[in-house]
Amino acid sequence: MNLVQPIRDKDTIEEIKLFLKEKNYRNYILFLLGINTGLRISDILQLRVRDVEGWHITIREQKTGKHKRLKITSDLKKELRNYIKDMGKHEYLIKSRQGKNKPITRGMAYKILKEAAEELYLESIGTHSLRKTFGYWFYKQFQDVVTLQKIFNHTDPGVTLRYIGIEQDDIDNKMRRFNL
Repeated sequence: MNLVQPIRDKDTIEEIKLFLKEKNYRNYILFLLGINTGLRISDILQLRVRDVEGWHITIREQKTGKHKRLKITSDLKKELRNYIKDMGKHEYLIKSRQGKNKPITRGMAYKILKEAAEELYLESIGTHSLRKTFGYWFYKQFQDVVTLQKIFNHTDPGVTLRYIGIEQDDIDNKMRRFNL
């Protein structure tokens, strides 16, 4: 299993957004949902239009079975409004072209992200990078591991820091300054 990383550079995030938006608006929305909510890809793919019409996303996580309620950021809300304006409430947000009303598969989500990563010469990028990117930047902005731990439903702050790559950043920074 390959270890995926968060996207640690804001310019790279903007380049991915631009690439996906130009190629396919649905894929752009998939990326935005991932980096702005911290939801797992399995939960994002199950979202329907009705789930994002208000200011909160309320779901039962597929992996844990726990209920989660997240406020939608104003920038994400603006993009979602534009995206769903001609869609029915019952439609999946990230709808496949295959079948009548089915979401894309995890495999297809991976292919979408892998294509963007290859285009921008990025390594260690996968579907979980979206969730990790959210966590990384949330932590960088607020320095609040406890809230992030709650968002991710992690049992320990150390797990959260390791998960989002902060622990590795700290090790890298110290090794860079180390001299014997």
